[in-house]
Amino acid sequence: MNKGLLSVDEALETMLAGARPVAEVEQVPTMLAANRVLAEAQASTMDVPPMDNSAMDGYAVRLADLTSPDTKLRVAQRIPAGSIGKPLEAGTAARIFTGAPVPGGADAIVMQEFCATDKETVTIKKHPKPGEWIRRTGSDIRKGGMVLAAGKRLLPQDTGLAASVGIKTLPVYRKVRLGLFFTGDELVMPGDPLPPGRIYNSNRFTLNGLAAAFGCEVHDYGIVPDKLAATREVLRRAASENDVIVASGGVSVGDEDHVKPAVEAEGSLLMWRIAMKPGRPLAFGKIRNSFFIGLPGNPVSSFVTFLLFVRPFLLRTQGIAEVAPRFIDCRADFDWPEPDARREFLRVKWNSQGGLDLYPTQDSAVLTSTAWADGLVDNPAQHAIRAGDRVRFLPYSELYR
Repeated sequence: MNKGLLSVDEALETMLAGARPVAEVEQVPTMLAANRVLAEAQASTMDVPPMDNSAMDGYAVRLADLTSPDTKLRVAQRIPAGSIGKPLEAGTAARIFTGAPVPGGADAIVMQEFCATDKETVTIKKHPKPGEWIRRTGSDIRKGGMVLAAGKRLLPQDTGLAASVGIKTLPVYRKVRLGLFFTGDELVMPGDPLPPGRIYNSNRFTLNGLAAAFGCEVHDYGIVPDKLAATREVLRRAASENDVIVASGGVSVGDEDHVKPAVEAEGSLLMWRIAMKPGRPLAFGKIRNSFFIGLPGNPVSSFVTFLLFVRPFLLRTQGIAEVAPRFIDCRADFDWPEPDARREFLRVKWNSQGGLDLYPTQDSAVLTSTAWADGLVDNPAQHAIRAGDRVRFLPYSELYR
């Protein structure tokens, strides 16, 4: 490993060791709980379905009445969903619709496709098996059974599941308060004139979008001048208002890079440089009761380090225990003959043959590569890749959950 540099795993372990879930819990309507982190496990107070019901449109029958092929039965009742039928009398059938409660005495449903009907009778063309097309009481969820585990980021289907057992509100951790600021006298916002030597502040848009994707309450402090006093001032303000502070730029060792000394003056710096590419300058520290994470200013480096370091730290702070993304073993359809001495994260894209293509320029300033790619290849230090080799692929879908 590079002298004086932490490995990616060491850096992540250091950061996660300090992460603590927010303590405050709030009740929110189940309708609004998607993307929030559940603070307490939820159990069902009912069976789902609450009673035996039909899985198909058809006819409810008693198997004892089906004594011969093409048995003809009198249709004694009609049971749409939402209504309750009468017990099924011998020698009769009930016209029944999907989701309707199965009448007492019926022990199977015959799909309407296997029936012939006239106004008052039905002929059963195919005899069903016992219990066929009947959804049994509690076959989905049992009363008292856990339906949602604590520490889970709620997906839309989770809120639907909660609603299906009558849960009106859910206890969730309050949103993590995340402060963002961006250093660099060269930065200009889109819509403003772009003088020579200046660049548009793309990182502000990328990081705000990432913070929103992870359900944070974002406080954006904008562009901070390349001055030590200004950097210290925004750090003090952000530390008083946020759980986590993320800065982009100013974490290198140039004359105009003031983030590192500012953090050391206002708090403590726990680590600084990481043996990875892109993204070697990455700072982590603490200012009062807030944690600080300083990202590189290059747009690709900022994007990648947010996903690899800020993401798991935010998830842990939100109360999620399992924060490691899942890798996929994939085939590389490219050559990478000159690997770096640091661990690399290469921008790649699925191709129609099921392999991975490499973006032709892996420079940390080429933001196009992140928009083109489907994810990253995690390539060990000094590890050359030849077309056909198996690689560890980290899709964006894993990094946005």
